[in-house]
Amino acid sequence: MRFPGVFRNIARRLAGKTILDASTAEELEEALLGADVGFETVEKLLKGLEDSSAHAGGVQAGLRESIVGLLSSGGAAAVNEGREKPGVIFVAGVNGVGKTTTIAKLAHFYKKQGREVLLSAADTFRAAAIDQLEIWAGRVGAPIVKHKPGADPAAVVFDSVSAARARGMDLVIVDTAGRLHTRQNLMEELKKITRSVEKANGRPPDETLLVLDATTGQNAVAQAREFMNAIPVTGLVLAKMDSSARGGTVISIMDELGVPVKLIGTGEKLDDLEVFDPGKFVEMLFEEGG
Repeated sequence: MRFPGVFRNIARRLAGKTILDASTAEELEEALLGADVGFETVEKLLKGLEDSSAHAGGVQAGLRESIVGLLSSGGAAAVNEGREKPGVIFVAGVNGVGKTTTIAKLAHFYKKQGREVLLSAADTFRAAAIDQLEIWAGRVGAPIVKHKPGADPAAVVFDSVSAARARGMDLVIVDTAGRLHTRQNLMEELKKITRSVEKANGRPPDETLLVLDATTGQNAVAQAREFMNAIPVTGLVLAKMDSSARGGTVISIMDELGVPVKLIGTGEKLDDLEVFDPGKFVEMLFEEGG
């Protein structure tokens, strides 16, 4: 995973500095905003550096430590796979953010661990979504449960979870909520789907992941807020976190939303999905050779 040079330039500017003077603070503010870190988050980071006055490792070390702390503040990062088989993972996100590809990568991720995964095509309002998921299911080698376009998503999910239970499978990954039509409709749809999971599996979904396009910057934050007002998001997946993405987006998302980033997509291949590690992520942001 590689990032543009904004953070490397920040590292060079802060090299050897032990105190955040006014000139350095102004340069740092401009650089962080240029890296797509939101204004409020930038102010918070700068205030933290000012309060600490002189960090033992210098201003750069203080900034890195602050960012790691902020990225770790959303809670546990591991995807909740459920305490009993099958675990049920909902995946939501507007069309075009990489939701279907992320589901395929997630299925591949678990299949490499020897887990048996079933895909559920519950984004039934767009025929292309069902077709795309079926293609990916074939590539990954995972069974899929689907109904006709326009079918009741709750029925698809019920059949999916029931099939996974009957086959003794480990996980059901549900493709759902591909649009923000009206908040009320979306909430009702998700409630109905959740009841289907509870009826078939004896408990609600174990995880609800929201996929965001990391290249859209602050628009991703606004989009996430809309979804979180409608559905109980428990974790985020940042797709397209490759060289075209601005790493600052991640910092703002964690700070402003308070929901943990659990996975990041780093390319187009099936293996290009990583568990999010705040410390490792910050190191890669600042590394000289990135």
